[in-house]
Amino acid sequence: MDLDVPDPSPPPRDLGGLYDAYSPAVYRLALRLCGDRSSAEDLLQDVFLRYWHQDRYDPQRGPVLAYLLLLTRSMAINRIQQQRNRWQLLQKWSSQLLGRDEHGPQHWAEVGDLGDRMRRALAEIHPNQRTVLELAYYEGMSQSTIAEHLQIPLGTVKTRSRQGLLALRRHMIDFTHSPLASSFCPGLQP
Repeated sequence: MDLDVPDPSPPPRDLGGLYDAYSPAVYRLALRLCGDRSSAEDLLQDVFLRYWHQDRYDPQRGPVLAYLLLLTRSMAINRIQQQRNRWQLLQKWSSQLLGRDEHGPQHWAEVGDLGDRMRRALAEIHPNQRTVLELAYYEGMSQSTIAEHLQIPLGTVKTRSRQGLLALRRHMIDFTHSPLASSFCPGLQP
């Protein structure tokens, strides 16, 4: 080994040096996976932020570039899945809500009341449970993505999700006996 030749890669904790050295490669992969510049630029920034905040890189397992590219791929796949989940959820709800136009003002008043009651019920449950449910339903994240995002074990996410849903059910129990419940939540009827 020639000691006169400097190591071309910057130290793992030198974020500026790592960004200067590896951002072009990370950006190219992000652009290929995301398909557009704006998403690729956002992903590039998020990859380096996650690298810096998580501090999980182990030099014994391989070069930092390989770690950054693997992180880029993983985060891009998660984003694509989240977008797909959001789209599917939007399609499902829009077909259920907008598919039938024969509803009168009474129905829409009940729907508005349901939304208000759901917001109040969400405000009543434990903040940890609420956070998990909001990430799952509003952001379209999977439980494993939520665990990674919140940096907590997957089992904890599953427990918080289940307990949160049970708490919401307790807060919304009188809703389950209304006629509106069968049109929105057929499986909710006791």
